[in-house]
Amino acid sequence: MGKDKTFDVLVVGDLNVDLIMNKINKMPQIGEEQRADEMDLVMGGSTAIFACNIAKLGSRTEFMSKLGDDSFGKFLLKEMESHNVGIKSIITDPSLRTGATIIFILNNDRMMVTYPGSMEHLAMNEISDDILGSARHIHTSAIFFQPLLKDGLAELFKRAKKMGLTTSMDTQWDPEEVWDLDLKNVLPNLDFFLPNEDEFIRLAGQPDLESALKSLEHHNTCFVIKRGAKGALMVHHKKRTEITAAPITKIVDTIGAGDSFNAGFIHAYLNGKELETCLEEGNRTAAVSTTAAGGVDGIISYEQVAEKAAEMRRLRN
Repeated sequence: MGKDKTFDVLVVGDLNVDLIMNKINKMPQIGEEQRADEMDLVMGGSTAIFACNIAKLGSRTEFMSKLGDDSFGKFLLKEMESHNVGIKSIITDPSLRTGATIIFILNNDRMMVTYPGSMEHLAMNEISDDILGSARHIHTSAIFFQPLLKDGLAELFKRAKKMGLTTSMDTQWDPEEVWDLDLKNVLPNLDFFLPNEDEFIRLAGQPDLESALKSLEHHNTCFVIKRGAKGALMVHHKKRTEITAAPITKIVDTIGAGDSFNAGFIHAYLNGKELETCLEEGNRTAAVSTTAAGGVDGIISYEQVAEKAAEMRRLRN
């Protein structure tokens, strides 16, 4: 794939603030007040975390989303720029309020409450051919919080493929648990599908992982299924590749680990690496991301990720 484009990857999707309540004494209970020993206000959004981390790894990245003209929106624009992500395609709408997620963390468990705000209002027809044509690859995520984008996904990926882009998507969880994604029309133009195991099973409408894979194996899509502590499974043209979870010496939090996996995988792919290597680099990027609070502070550069992952392997052995 040539590099005669302005950007390596156009990232389209959610951008919001995360208010992280960490080390809480117990999960929130109705009618009670709980205590948190740590708090952070950071940039959030599955797609935004992916964008920042793939930019840090070295991919030229442009981001498209919709924000309100408010203090959260201004904070997020500065944050994206600070991570070397292009923001010219972000739309600011003064009639909207920027979305926010409150995250409660107890040990390795977490609970999240999201106000979608402006992220619900980005529509497929706002993504012009000029924007698409500027990139080699397009990625999106968290589509159940973006109903207008979700409804146009099949057409968006079809347009992208006609313009020579490769495509990837990670759906994230459906808070309504309806799972109404038109996979039949989305998958023919989707190169990489990157959900976690529970999401994949529900999206396929099957009782287990093997049944879900069987029901979708006729598609040319490369399925990359993230399995948490069990590692990851990649299935492409019926060839299966499994990888165990990378060693982690100390987990600070797991926010954005899946998005970081996606960033490592797609960055490796855009640099011409074999799919098995992409899987390995996604795995190690996810591991390194858990060593700092929030989704982006753990990743500094491609070289840092490689060195940190090697150090964790040495300490584990």
